[in-house]
Amino acid sequence: MGTARTTATAAGADPGTRPAPGLGLTWSLRGRGPEDVPVLGDPGPPLGRPAGPATGRGVRVCVVDSGVERDHPLVGEPAGSWVVVKDGESGEITVEPTTTGDTCGHGTACAGIIRRTAPECEIHSVRVLGERFSGTGDILMAGLRWAVEQRFDVVNLSLSTTRTRFAQELHALADSAYFARTVIVASAHNTPVESFPWRFASVISVGSHQEDDPDLHLYNPQPPVEFFGPGQNVSVPWLGGRTIRTTGNSFATPYVTGLCARLLSAHPRMTAFQLKNALYLSAANVRHEPSASAFPLSPPSPLSPPSYPGLPLSPPSHPGPSHPRPSTAAGDIRDDSED
Repeated sequence: MGTARTTATAAGADPGTRPAPGLGLTWSLRGRGPEDVPVLGDPGPPLGRPAGPATGRGVRVCVVDSGVERDHPLVGEPAGSWVVVKDGESGEITVEPTTTGDTCGHGTACAGIIRRTAPECEIHSVRVLGERFSGTGDILMAGLRWAVEQRFDVVNLSLSTTRTRFAQELHALADSAYFARTVIVASAHNTPVESFPWRFASVISVGSHQEDDPDLHLYNPQPPVEFFGPGQNVSVPWLGGRTIRTTGNSFATPYVTGLCARLLSAHPRMTAFQLKNALYLSAANVRHEPSASAFPLSPPSPLSPPSYPGLPLSPPSHPGPSHPRPSTAAGDIRDDSED
């Protein structure tokens, strides 16, 4: 953890020595008024649905995962690729540029779903997994922390750790991202176990539903998982330019990430809590009483179309598994140093 460069202002401090608006920690507003803390806000789209086309243009999305295949036709060249490296002797962990692409296909699958959902967003990759979905908690922490420090708009994390020793630090990092307006969209574990950071309210947590509709997201009235996205038998890009079908919460999560990118491209000043509210309002299972809203029901939008023509989500895939491929990474990042 680095040393904080901001300092608190005491409640009785001389107003003449107070930091400029927006600087330092603000425990209370003393010696300043509304004109000192102006906010240019955005009310967001009525009922969570952008009025016009929303494609993700101008939104920076970071996929913290196994990397992204650099030339996959359904993903395109990532805007940036990095890898988290741990020195075997000193134990020092660094984040370095890389051209190695994807080690196991999982990150490419997630990036492909984001690209399909928000085709004009800018996708970056931070590799924290190795071959066979191997990884450790400290590598995950370093990669996620770096992504937050770079102030990406949205971070897709289709991973979690069951190691409780990382929970407090992950919680603090998730809160820091929330306050810095970096939205972490985190996958729930595929099995009913405690894992992190999806359990924290400062992230957008995602599980999968079993509906066939590829453009359907639902709000969960019984959190901690807040939203459900399409994650059953999903067609995704894979290594070698292929596509496969696979299943897991990992693949519902990037769909919600893509929805966030689309919302931010239309309303770039939206905060993290506004994004959650927009996802809630536009969820297919949330009903709106006409008298309860100041806005009339809007026409169908890209976030929640009422009908679907049945067009394929991607070009026909190359021969691959004929049955859903289970996700092994949507849950745990195993710390190989522990039993």
